[in-house]
Parts: sequence; C-alpha cells; structure tokens
Amino acid sequence: MNPSEIPLFPLNTVLVPGGFLPLRIFEPRYLDMVRECARNDNGFGVCLILSGGESGSPPEHVATGTLARIRDFHTLEDGLLGITAEGGELFRIESTRSRDNGLLLATVQWETPVEQAEVPTHYLLLANIVAKFMEKLSANYPSFHSQSLEDAAWVGFRLVELLPLRNLERQALLELRDPLDRLQRLVEILPRFQ
Repeated sequence: MNPSEIPLFPLNTVLVPGGFLPLRIFEPRYLDMVRECARNDNGFGVCLILSGGESGSPPEHVATGTLARIRDFHTLEDGLLGITAEGGELFRIESTRSRDNGLLLATVQWETPVEQAEVPTHYLLLANIVAKFMEKLSANYPSFHSQSLEDAAWVGFRLVELLPLRNLERQALLELRDPLDRLQRLVEILPRFQ
C-alpha cells in the first residue's frame, strides 16, 4: 500500500486490530480531529507513548500503531465527548508533523494484512480463555461470532488486549507478524496469571 497521512493520537495504551477503545475527548485539537474523522469517515492513528503525556506537547511514541475507527459518540456525565473506537489496520510511522493546534499528523506505511490461520489444537486453551472473556464482554465486540475463536490472529489480539500485560509487552506482541508466534508467546506468559 502507498503511504498515507493520518491524524495521530498517542496514548498510554496499545490498541490492537479489532480492539475496543473508549475515550474521553476534551482537548480542542482532538475534538477537531474527531469532527474531521466523522465528517470524512476516516480513522486516526493510535500509538503507545514512551515518554511524555497524553495532553500538552507531543510525546515520544512508538513507530508502530493501529488505525482507530470511531464506532459511537456520546456525552459523558461530566459533559465531555465520549467516543468508542475499534482497532483496524496496523501501520508504521515514516514521519510526523504538527498542525498549528498541536495535532500530530503522521505519514504512515500500512502493514500488509496477515494471512488468516486457524488456531492449532495445542493452543485451544487460549481460544477457550477468550471465549470466557466474550461471555462477559461481547457487547464491546459487535462483529464477534463463534468462528472468531478459530482465527489465530483474532484470538491472539484479544488476549493481548484483555490480559493484564505491561504496555511495552503488549506493543511487542502487537508487532509480531506471525499470529502463531503471538499465540506461543502468550502460552509462555499465561502461567503468570494462574
């Protein structure tokens, strides 16, 4: 795919493809970004902050992120704008520039989508764990269906998102290109949570 320019929203979280991301929007630059994304039916890039904060001057961030597509808008109890976004395609940042209002724009190269792979038998425990999560959280994943539990990438990304991992660990798992490698790493991590 050719490089594209997208607005960037560095956060203290890692968004994975298919992931659920609720946000409170209050800074003018991000209110403008949300309006623009909604008007043009575009997404914005989410990437993990390495140092600095989510508000104020641009932080240092990782180079690999995920496109977020806005699914829903609502007004929060405190009167701020709430949005729910869903993770889409992965990208690698080639360069960034800042608008006058402080919004970062990134020229990104889109990652080639990974071939779908079935969850091998020896990783079915991971699919069963995700099935338990979905019993409670399926409302956050409107495209979820039972066949999703057979997709190695989908299962791996749900565990990266839902297990209590450190953000740098999540980021490393996000950047793995082979979904079976991701499942293997998750199997190795799992005993930590038992």
